[in-house]
Amino acid sequence: MAHNDQDKEQDVHFVGDSRVKSNKQRIYPKDYSEFPGKTEAFFPNFLLKEWMVAVVVLVGFLALVMAEEPPLGEQADPTNTGFLPVPDWYFLFLYELLKFKWASGPFVVIGTVLVPSLLFGGLFLVPWLDRGKERRPMKRPITTGIALLSLVGIVVLTWVAEDEHQKQLASQPKGAGEEAKIVDQNDPAYEIYKNNACVNCHGQQLEGLQGPSLRGIGDAYSSEEIIKIMDEGKGTMPAGMFQGTAKEKKQLADWLARQKTGKKPPTEEH
Repeated sequence: MAHNDQDKEQDVHFVGDSRVKSNKQRIYPKDYSEFPGKTEAFFPNFLLKEWMVAVVVLVGFLALVMAEEPPLGEQADPTNTGFLPVPDWYFLFLYELLKFKWASGPFVVIGTVLVPSLLFGGLFLVPWLDRGKERRPMKRPITTGIALLSLVGIVVLTWVAEDEHQKQLASQPKGAGEEAKIVDQNDPAYEIYKNNACVNCHGQQLEGLQGPSLRGIGDAYSSEEIIKIMDEGKGTMPAGMFQGTAKEKKQLADWLARQKTGKKPPTEEH
């Protein structure tokens, strides 16, 4: 059976030629501009982008933490009655909230459980509670209003708490709380003091137990006078109570002489 040239051209396939059609379909991302009110898929597209941004922010935050040492307050001291404790700045609004009568005392559960649960629980449930397609704030008055009201409330409560704390500090008498502060706690002489018999009468924090307080002793005595008291005793303190080398005694006396508050304590007894 004879075949013409046209039939031969139709039966011939050129491997690798661009004219050969591929059966494999290419997957193209959806063009969401064709679907008004919808965005890209939450998982994995949107979630992956959020994770990437979160990682960048976390790395930057960790770099700042390592580069700048966080400021720490004074060492905890239960005998310091002049200390005014306040929480960290991001909890100041809750701290101020608990000062209201309707959120403290017998109603403290409102300020400690109910209000924080409504605030943070509402933020957590927003994707399920607000399912509208509109994303412009002006078109979402209820959600936008609640968010702005919460933000203003947090800012105002934080500012009021900080303002009251500063006023409390300013209203304290000059030198209040200073006696509770130990000068140069990292000095090796502090370890000499704690490992000696001194600590039994004067306390770990120089607050005074069976004997008088040593806070501010540098306002009344010099290093040489303190050494003399160690050797000869004073008041109810017998002589020779310090058990250590002469070098350690001098080191301890110099450290105690630096314990100053700017006030002159009575010097009737050591």
